[in-house]
Amino acid sequence: MLNQLIKKAAVLGSGVMGSGIAAHLANIGIPTLLLDIVPRDLTEEEKAKGLTIEDKQVRNRISQTSIQKLLKQKPAPLTVEKNLALIEAGNLEDDLSKLSDVDWVIEVVVENLNVKKQVFEKVDRYRKQGSIISSNTSGISVEAMVEGRSDDFKKHFLGTHFFNPPRYLKLLEVIPTQYTDPEVLAFMKTFGENVLGKGVVTAKDTPNFIANRIGTYGLLVTVQKMLKGGYSVGEVDSITGPLIGRAKSATFRTLDVVGLDTFFHVANNVYDKVEGKEKEVFEVPSFIKAMVEKGWLGSKSGQGFFLKKGKDILELDPTTLEYGPRKKLSTPAVELSKQEKGTANKLKALVYANDRAGELLWNIFSPVLVYSAQLLVEIADDIVAIDRAMKWGFGWEMGPFETWDAIGVEKSVQKMKDSGLEVPAWVTDMLEKGAPSFYKEENNELYFYNKGEYKPVEFNPKVINLKQLKKQKGIIKKNSGASLIDLGDGVALLEFHSPNNAIGLDILQMITFAVDEVEKNYKGLVIGNQGKNFCVGANLAMILMEAQDDNVYELDMVVRHFHQAMLKVKYSSKPVVAAPFAMTLGGGAEICLPAAHIQASAETYMGLVEVGVGLIPGGGGNKELYIKHLESIPNGVQFDLQNVANKVFESIATAKVSTSGDEARENNFLNFADGISINGDHQLYDAKQAVLALHEKGYKPKVRKKVPVVGETGYATLLLGAEAMRLSGYISEHDLKIAKKLAFVIAGGKVPFGTEVDEQYLLDLEREAFLSLVSEPKSQQRMQHMLVNGKPLRN
Repeated sequence: MLNQLIKKAAVLGSGVMGSGIAAHLANIGIPTLLLDIVPRDLTEEEKAKGLTIEDKQVRNRISQTSIQKLLKQKPAPLTVEKNLALIEAGNLEDDLSKLSDVDWVIEVVVENLNVKKQVFEKVDRYRKQGSIISSNTSGISVEAMVEGRSDDFKKHFLGTHFFNPPRYLKLLEVIPTQYTDPEVLAFMKTFGENVLGKGVVTAKDTPNFIANRIGTYGLLVTVQKMLKGGYSVGEVDSITGPLIGRAKSATFRTLDVVGLDTFFHVANNVYDKVEGKEKEVFEVPSFIKAMVEKGWLGSKSGQGFFLKKGKDILELDPTTLEYGPRKKLSTPAVELSKQEKGTANKLKALVYANDRAGELLWNIFSPVLVYSAQLLVEIADDIVAIDRAMKWGFGWEMGPFETWDAIGVEKSVQKMKDSGLEVPAWVTDMLEKGAPSFYKEENNELYFYNKGEYKPVEFNPKVINLKQLKKQKGIIKKNSGASLIDLGDGVALLEFHSPNNAIGLDILQMITFAVDEVEKNYKGLVIGNQGKNFCVGANLAMILMEAQDDNVYELDMVVRHFHQAMLKVKYSSKPVVAAPFAMTLGGGAEICLPAAHIQASAETYMGLVEVGVGLIPGGGGNKELYIKHLESIPNGVQFDLQNVANKVFESIATAKVSTSGDEARENNFLNFADGISINGDHQLYDAKQAVLALHEKGYKPKVRKKVPVVGETGYATLLLGAEAMRLSGYISEHDLKIAKKLAFVIAGGKVPFGTEVDEQYLLDLEREAFLSLVSEPKSQQRMQHMLVNGKPLRN
């Protein structure tokens, strides 16, 4: 393996993509130089200041402006604002000499081969020997870019195609040239996965590489089948999203988000380089050309395939270019498929259905599957790379070959042939050789078909697949809400699998069992899962039902059980590591806070949000967040106890949710000993390693300590702000009632300032406050509203 470290990077080109890549590098702690061209003219503001074109702030204006824009972009490119300090502005005339101190140079300038070659000629002059250079081109030949460059440049050059926005989209396509050192390629794949947190696939130097080639083809086929079949934009989107395992934005909403000008450019890139039937597909329909000419580019211009008018969203009629009410396609097959479990079963039910939905989906899927098979040798080495590229770049739940397996290869191939599609010979050969699918499982290992035989699918050893693991090792114990699994090496894992991973008595019982079992037979426990979200909180429907039935005794029992389970986690003799990711709200956060260690994902949205449903945290979260704040203060440092109480009160009262793992740390849900996994696929591995590290160090459980509180005087201080907000009309009487209950719990009740109380006392205060709010009619209205509408009610 190449002995290479990337301590500093440079990004050339500060547009949306270039600045986004710089932000992603800053998020993972890599100082980055961001360079762009020198402006030709002064702005009016610069003239008024008496500046000239020779002034540094003028010469760096373009990159500096791009850096400042990072703070305003949505979705946010930075995980926390302070990361901005790691990006240095410069320009491509004055600052190229700084490349001699850089380990990786990424070019993101305009998509023009001659411009790129000119930039690389200058880079070659100033770069240090052994530094890696790459282009983020989305389709220009990387081979052509290195013509005339030095041997060391060629050896260390490759394409690195990020997907936009770089912080959030997982795919990174790496494209070697004939000159790229295999060790450089291997290093960039490992670095991309382990440090950048990406899913990396190796692509060949062909137009639009893998994901954009197939994805754009699929989008254009969908447009053509829509026009031919007389479907509307809304009808297509209603069945090409989550129903078939695709992104919520489906087809046309995706195009609006991407921007029709960008889509037009990507489609033309292939159109200009291919021939025959493929060229016909990549010709952008005339109505889309008309939309681009009118400036109807999608979200960035305010209208595209959809237009928002007031509360209504209208859809475009491609034949008239006028907007009308959005339609949905509802057919017997669509309704039946909704009753099927799993995307594979839904697809099978849909693509063979003899109705408008079935016909459209078959006419979309079949050419895309055939096209993917036709391109196999041209764009990638194997089907795994293609499937991963489409899942990671376009958010497909299943790649083309996984989809083909799901609908049945033999049955679909016959139907394809009957409808006149030319299925590639290697697919029919595969069937004739008695291989019925592209993938197969054998001895709990996954294999893929490649050149006449099945080969094992290679995974990064840091990727743990719980579904596969359960097949290999079985389950220690399970109930309706959770399962205890053996992770290997003496570590157990508690996986939630209730609807939405919501916490009920079933999960609480499994937490209690898991800790007991681990204390007897394991080195430690990971609490984690691979659902859509870690945990969105307690089972709100159950709480509301019991509250409406005045079953306070039952709710009291549940709260006590929750408290006891969290104390077991906190004081377990073996380390418990929580692995939160995505939505980690309310009870989900409360499960993490008492853990010995938190191994969060980079994208962890954590907060105690119960006030949004008229309650306060009821699983010990008030106490634990307060203690977490206290523990973040270094030993011996004087601190203001009231200030700590104020911060915790504000965080919970405003239902503050982190926008990243880094921000969760800033909000004290994580401390600096806790970890953040950049690659979400490696999170369970990292959590397991954290358990083993704690075990090796001779883990000792936390010692029960008394907690200093602000008491009655602190309670009065906490309420000052809330009272002022009520008097100003910002919050309602019921908001104030919730704030008073919360303040009483945080303050520690009616005791003198600085009194040290035990944890059970604080839990009792929390339980009483929680149960009193549950019984309030206005809180019940808020719970009902959240369950029905998915958003908070202010009453």
